[in-house]
Amino acid sequence: MPKWDYSGNGVYFLTIITQNRVCNLGKIVKTHGRASVELSDFGEIVKMEFLKSFKIRDELFLDKYIIMPNHLHTIIVLNKPEIGIGSDGLPGSCVETHGRASLQSIEPSEPQKLIRLPKSISSFMAGFKSSVNTKIDDYIDAHHLDNPKYNRDNHFFQPNYHDHIIRNNTEYERIKNYIINNPANWENDNFNSENSQ
Repeated sequence: MPKWDYSGNGVYFLTIITQNRVCNLGKIVKTHGRASVELSDFGEIVKMEFLKSFKIRDELFLDKYIIMPNHLHTIIVLNKPEIGIGSDGLPGSCVETHGRASLQSIEPSEPQKLIRLPKSISSFMAGFKSSVNTKIDDYIDAHHLDNPKYNRDNHFFQPNYHDHIIRNNTEYERIKNYIINNPANWENDNFNSENSQ
């Protein structure tokens, strides 16, 4: 979003997609008519590294997430008290109440230079993707798999990601329900490669 400071406080909906939309994170299974995701070994590594990201970063809070066969959806809260959170009305202010994000007015801030700022969404994404590459490469080596190694030239995830700044509680509820219901809607999902044939 132009003029938005992605190192500033806010509630973000992020989508990360595997390179070439390869379904190597798991598969959708139905049990008693209910759809869920059965993670592959690669999917378990992604889950472990994703959850670890929030343990090592004081400014980030995980709200909701789902790992699908070839992508990950999540709502995260970037909350840095030193730049103002809560009722101060600063851009992107939010508070966490009973484990849920409660949003206040969100307006774009001044434009930022195109650099990766510390404690920002982009630095979080870069760190997470890098750790996934490393752990999956270790898994490939340990299991003597005939898979190419992942690095700067061969990404496990697409280099870019989709982000959306959640501006109010109505939007939050809609996106949260979308994440929760994603496995049940896999057959019609835009990321499902079978839908593009």
